[in-house]
Amino acid sequence: MQKFIDKFKDFNELVMFEHSIFSLPFIFIAMVVAADGWFGFWLLLMGALAAVSARNFAMGINRYADIDIDAQNPRTKNRPNVDDRLDSLSILLFSLVNGIIFIGVAYMINPLAFYMSFPILVVLGSYSYFKRFSHLAHVVLGISLGLAPIAGVVAVEATIPAWSVILSLGVIFWVAGFDLLYSLQDMEFDKQNNLYSIPSRFGADATLFISAIFHSLTVVFWALFAWVASLGAFAFLAVVVSALMLNYEHYLVRKDFTKIDRAFFTVNGYLGFAFFILIILDKVVS
Repeated sequence: MQKFIDKFKDFNELVMFEHSIFSLPFIFIAMVVAADGWFGFWLLLMGALAAVSARNFAMGINRYADIDIDAQNPRTKNRPNVDDRLDSLSILLFSLVNGIIFIGVAYMINPLAFYMSFPILVVLGSYSYFKRFSHLAHVVLGISLGLAPIAGVVAVEATIPAWSVILSLGVIFWVAGFDLLYSLQDMEFDKQNNLYSIPSRFGADATLFISAIFHSLTVVFWALFAWVASLGAFAFLAVVVSALMLNYEHYLVRKDFTKIDRAFFTVNGYLGFAFFILIILDKVVS
């Protein structure tokens, strides 16, 4: 039993299950708006399973593809994919199993969700390879998480309304923006190892500027989402709160690069949760 527990801890460290907080709120935000309120326990379960299995697939592929890179990076050299706690075959099987779970869950939801599950997995799996040839890897990561709201509304309506695309665009720029900040940690390593990232190509100041532009676009798209979806005051309050939190995130990073982890995980985690709660309040009040 202890061996099983230890192995679970290794996989948890590999993919960091707790970081699903970045995608889960926006899946459920889309589902709440699409259903005009509560969407039922079945879709709650299916949405959670889809989000977690998709993220596990993406992170597993990322760790599998990056074994050689992670082994050289001082920041990542103690990860389970590098220090022999998990072999490459186990990581690959873990990823494939989660991919199959994601497809199975999509099949149980509706035909459109099932058909979309295959290209979604292709996008999720491609991020790990973009950094080897393109500075747009940050945007690809944004697209990977930006698919979450569209998946959520498809689960409820089996359609893709305009407001869900606008919400997704906001998520894309949100994620790409905070990934730019996070990648500042590896700027010198990326330069030395010929890896493609905006910090390694353009430097810290340009990265901070581009991230700020991305997060400004995030606020614009989320405000448009609230307007196009005909939401109320609490939804617009969610946009204002998000803008303040993103501004605080940039303040933390500009002040001290050692605060990147705090800015990346804590601020963005609370942002998604706060946005979700305010959307629920908007539906309850209206």
